[in-house]
Amino acid sequence: MYTFESKIRYSEIDRSGELTLESLIDYFQDCSTFQTQDGPASMEYLRDKGIVWVLSSWQIVVNRYPKLCEDVVIGTVPYDMRGAIGYRNFFMDTKDGERLAVANSIWTLVDIEKGFPSRITDEILKAYPIEPKIEMEYEGRKIEIPEDEEKFWGEEIQVKRHNLDTNNHVNNGQYVRIAMDCLPKRDLKVVAMRAEYKKQSRLGDVLCPVVITGKKGHNDKYIVSLNGEDGKPVCVVELVVS
Repeated sequence: MYTFESKIRYSEIDRSGELTLESLIDYFQDCSTFQTQDGPASMEYLRDKGIVWVLSSWQIVVNRYPKLCEDVVIGTVPYDMRGAIGYRNFFMDTKDGERLAVANSIWTLVDIEKGFPSRITDEILKAYPIEPKIEMEYEGRKIEIPEDEEKFWGEEIQVKRHNLDTNNHVNNGQYVRIAMDCLPKRDLKVVAMRAEYKKQSRLGDVLCPVVITGKKGHNDKYIVSLNGEDGKPVCVVELVVS
């Protein structure tokens, strides 16, 4: 397990004074990056080997969003690695141990030049000691897009430079930001989120959002399919709101 401590900043909160979902995702991504840089399989190592970790899916459950200046502990737990696939949990707690949010993620190690999955190396296995997975209600990686639910089409979005990460692809969290901007109300409180990443988007690509509304239990649910110009999904995001 790898952890670091932080304090919720003004730049990370919404109008209600609470951490945004986008900032929570940033915390989780930073946590895994910090662990990566502490071990032998750093980003520089990956670059030299011509390989990169690509996120395949997110599942995040939020019990409570922390408020401005609240002290938090962010952690990550790699719990399985096989072939080219890595499985990793995340959590955010208060300093008193209250579990604020928990997440599951699936990653694929990819050969940059060939564009195919690459077998996990011994250095990577040493960098991420395997521990038991965190207790949570795990859902499937794939997000089904219902055909019979009400849907509407959002405005086309062209990928800009600020959407990109160090691999010159759209950052994982940026897809979620874009999906949330497609909701009918911006201030909806997301209590659960899943994201399935199907393809990489680059500078200048155009995303065409399709939003499907529905229900999940007692909560409203929105599925946002961010499609390419060919009509095929690039990323599908499921947002459950209270």
